[in-house]
Amino acid sequence: MSRRDGTRADVIPISDAPSAHPPAPRTPPSRTPLPRPTPGRPAAHGRVGIVLVSHSQELATAVRALALALTGSDSPSPVAATGGDPVAGPGISAVLVAAATRRVDQGHGVVVLADLASAVSTVRALLSQADEHGLPFPVRFANAPFVEGAVEAVATATAGGDLAAVLDAAEETYRQHKD
Repeated sequence: MSRRDGTRADVIPISDAPSAHPPAPRTPPSRTPLPRPTPGRPAAHGRVGIVLVSHSQELATAVRALALALTGSDSPSPVAATGGDPVAGPGISAVLVAAATRRVDQGHGVVVLADLASAVSTVRALLSQADEHGLPFPVRFANAPFVEGAVEAVATATAGGDLAAVLDAAEETYRQHKD
């Protein structure tokens, strides 16, 4: 066989070609069991944060304590309680809500619950201008009862639920009747 330039091409006998040799025998896969998935997301990977907004710091703190106590976890989701206005007493401070939101953010989103209509209005106004206030992304408002919604949100976030699951758990309490 000759090349176009007139020199002879290298010839490899078929028995020496790499494809002529069978591949090395494969070792059977190990029979060690795969690690079992753990329920929820490990704490080291971050969780959805929860912010509880009330007109009263004492009320927000009490609801936070109740929700954390009912989870029964040594490693709960991050929960911040904020309430009252540092100057005027009972009320809502958008600055405190924004700070609490940033404090609980672990990169998986934040759910905010509020107690009364004016707190809801403040939170919604804050969220509508999230970039201007330096809020983490994403932050969602839960249309849920304050106490029941907080308990379910914290339990779901602590179990490793994603943002949608935490929001759904909180809002589902709005549809539950106390018959």
